[in-house]
Amino acid sequence: MKFISWNVNGLRACVGKNFIEYFKEADADIFCLQETKMQEGQLALDTPGYHQYWNYAEKKGYSGTAIFTKKEPLSVAYGIGVEEHDHEGRVITLEYGDFYFITVYVPNSQDGLKRLDYRMKWEDDFLAYIKKLDKKKPVIYCGDLNVAHEEIDLKNPKTNHMNAGFTDEERAKFGAVLNAGFIDTFRYFYPEQADIYSWWSYRMQARSRNAGWRIDYFVASERLKDRLADAKIHTEVLGSDHCPVELELRGDL
Repeated sequence: MKFISWNVNGLRACVGKNFIEYFKEADADIFCLQETKMQEGQLALDTPGYHQYWNYAEKKGYSGTAIFTKKEPLSVAYGIGVEEHDHEGRVITLEYGDFYFITVYVPNSQDGLKRLDYRMKWEDDFLAYIKKLDKKKPVIYCGDLNVAHEEIDLKNPKTNHMNAGFTDEERAKFGAVLNAGFIDTFRYFYPEQADIYSWWSYRMQARSRNAGWRIDYFVASERLKDRLADAKIHTEVLGSDHCPVELELRGDL
């Protein structure tokens, strides 16, 4: 099975940059999007063979997630069941026979860390959500997690320390996820792979200089470890300030 996750930073703009061509070429079993920045009815995508699920933010032009899947899930849930968090279209959960599959767009702590306190509350509540699901069956979640976990995960760790996405607090919260029985699948396969990132600022030619951050992930319950086949970061794919990330899993949906 092949799963793809991509923060498209505005789907309507990305569609004008060969999104559909890449979608077809990828031929993923599940294809997830974050930061669609859309409201219902603003764009109709023709994706034959896929079921579509969308979670729109109430605020226009902001956040939003989507999942396209070849196999219809047993159930679909939107949000994490916490009123404070469920207005920004950040989470979609699909239930299959063997696992739960989630796409998530984690809140950015923003310039000056003005949303860091909210982010900390989100992290605690999201971890509680996935742990509750994990008691029933394994969990795979993917998306823009807005954190570079270790220094190897961004080009300039020293100058970015305590900037949004690389604060001690955010890194510790992701560490807590791993300590709770989950795997950063890319690091599972490539523990020492440096200079590979999934996001680059639009400023100062960051992408051409590969001055990036790895903030897009596939995270899986540890008991799925034997089913993990590979993880990839598709730096060659353009169309957003993020590139797609991939997980290959043995078996069927």
